[in-house]
Amino acid sequence: MKKKEFTDLKAKSVADLTKLANTKRVEIDKALLEIGVQKEKNLKKAKITKKDLAQILTLIKEKELAK
Repeated sequence: MKKKEFTDLKAKSVADLTKLANTKRVEIDKALLEIGVQKEKNLKKAKITKKDLAQILTLIKEKELAK
């Protein structure tokens, strides 16, 4: 995730971040499946998506604790 994308995520609400986290989870499952059947060429796609998901979940937690 680029720095600009991360700063854009900071401005979003918890509900929007939760929706985005759910879509990232689906992307991880899809990427792992495609890697398993050797359809995906970028083998690091799942790892990168997991890192993005972790950053989103961290933002959600920070916003919940700030309330």
